[in-house]
Amino acid sequence: MNKGKFIKILAEFCRILIGVTFVFSGTVKAIDPVGGAIKIGDYLTTFGLNHFSWMENILSFNLASIEFMLGICLLLAVYRKLTTFCVLLFMCFMTPLTLYLAIFNPVSDCGCFGDAIILSNWATFFKNVPLLAASIITFIYYKRLTSCYTFKAYWFVGLYAYFFCMAFCYYNFSYLPITDFRPYKVGLNIPKLMEIPEDAPQDEVVFIYENEGIKKEFALEEILTLDTSWTFVDQKIIKEGFIPVVSSFELYNKNQDNIAEVILTHPQLTFLLIMPKIKEANDFHVDNINNVYDNAVEARLPFYGVTASTEEDIEEWRENTGSDYPFLTADDVLLKTMIRSNPGLVVIKNGTILAKWHHNDIPGEDTLTEVVTKLDNTPINEDDLTAPEIITEKNEKERVAWLRIFTGFTLPLLLIWIYDFFRNRNIRKKKI
Repeated sequence: MNKGKFIKILAEFCRILIGVTFVFSGTVKAIDPVGGAIKIGDYLTTFGLNHFSWMENILSFNLASIEFMLGICLLLAVYRKLTTFCVLLFMCFMTPLTLYLAIFNPVSDCGCFGDAIILSNWATFFKNVPLLAASIITFIYYKRLTSCYTFKAYWFVGLYAYFFCMAFCYYNFSYLPITDFRPYKVGLNIPKLMEIPEDAPQDEVVFIYENEGIKKEFALEEILTLDTSWTFVDQKIIKEGFIPVVSSFELYNKNQDNIAEVILTHPQLTFLLIMPKIKEANDFHVDNINNVYDNAVEARLPFYGVTASTEEDIEEWRENTGSDYPFLTADDVLLKTMIRSNPGLVVIKNGTILAKWHHNDIPGEDTLTEVVTKLDNTPINEDDLTAPEIITEKNEKERVAWLRIFTGFTLPLLLIWIYDFFRNRNIRKKKI
């Protein structure tokens, strides 16, 4: 193999590697733009840029769409010089940033693949190093990349990829994410997600003691042999043990009693109206919410509002919406993890999540009774307390939705490619 052929193969390989990575990264961010906004908010807080918090959603939408667009443009070799330069610029920014995150750990994970694949900060940095090298190669040898379109079609490919992803972001923002990467999936049982197996590995902890200014680390069994001259200073975990999918689930009533266990073991349907921040909650569909509450009262089913807000904010919500349901308080992170909607409605039975609705999707009065009856009659698996019928139905809907999205995105590109191919061929014939 001669040098020129090797360089072309290398450049094409790097193009595919970066292109697939960027498309995947942009797609998973677009699936959960609310989660992306939360992560961007963490970054802004870390770097003292809280005054830009109003831009969280805008930045989340654009970051996903730009990554997706760059990935598609690179895979199809559209605007080769400009695209490879932008990718290189992006990687030159992200690689030092992830190194800083790995060293100082200001946020737990960078969020580069959303909640789909959670990488440690060091793993993210080591992922970015080969991507940076690949972006350098594609930029240097951009002329070796084989384009799928002629120059006249480039504009369509770039704009189409960007706006398609923006529309996809908006859909997942206006409704629940098409794929749920978080622990609280429909059909699963919350107590089961919190279980720790008997044989699960435990945390390995060392204890730090000091004697005459000298600090030393001791294992638990070694502490018993120490004399009184040693003074306890601190302890640290050197190896984490088993971590359950859901590590904590606490709901407090107005008396500050944790009633989570009561709710998770209730044999009937229980409605939880999740509102992490009541002041930011959308009250446009409050009539549907109140209809669900009235229906629950008639059927003697529990209905709670759950928030991380203050009592003053709760009272203001009641005055503005005419709501009369009791409120529970919970951790803000827990509520945002449970459902990407403010407000959002979650239905559970014996701790099993049977339904989750964005506030734009809450059933209206005409279908509410039918929906509640269906949920109440849903069979629960006795072994793992899951709802297999709901899981199967959800997976089928998700599969169909992804097929439609894939077809909707690729079909216009294919039609443009066919038109571009024959137009270019006709031009060449005329020149001959």
